Amino acid sequence: MEKRKYNKVKDSQSQIERGEVVIIMKNISDLIEGYLKQVIELGGKGHIEIKRSELADMFQCVPSQINYVINTRFTVERGYLVESKRGGGGYIRIFRVKPSSKVELIENIIKQIEKGATQNMAEDIIYRLLDEGVITDREATIMLAAIDRNTLKLQLPARDELRAAILTSMLLTLKYEK
Repeated sequence: MEKRKYNKVKDSQSQIERGEVVIIMKNISDLIEGYLKQVIELGGKGHIEIKRSELADMFQCVPSQINYVINTRFTVERGYLVESKRGGGGYIRIFRVKPSSKVELIENIIKQIEKGATQNMAEDIIYRLLDEGVITDREATIMLAAIDRNTLKLQLPARDELRAAILTSMLLTLKYEK
């Protein structure tokens, strides 16, 4: 599960800082995601433009693997906008959206979940809050437990509506914390 993977990576980083040897096995999707995020950050522009086929060649995978990574790891909930043009001269542009403040970020997230929030959507939002430094690892773990489908034992769409209400309540608390 993704939340466990995230904690393992954080734990591994702590071990590395202490001088311990750690081997982190990543799948191809994790490698592609990491590469794209690194290029976005190092480029200094906050965006990149790539060709799906060139990236697939680089990682020796099929172009649909690139589509999968972009569609699941570079979502609005995670703070990215994606533009694409298909065809011979086609490209994919990935933009990192940085809010001007914590309050703006929280307000934008609340607007996104007005009509409900799926499990994946809510998890992506929590990971973004963690990445942006709005919440701690412990707060993220608590939030993930509260919005999990195993906690909210209701049928859809009531479950997604309740998840959005709980997440909105937590976000409003974060927005107005002292």
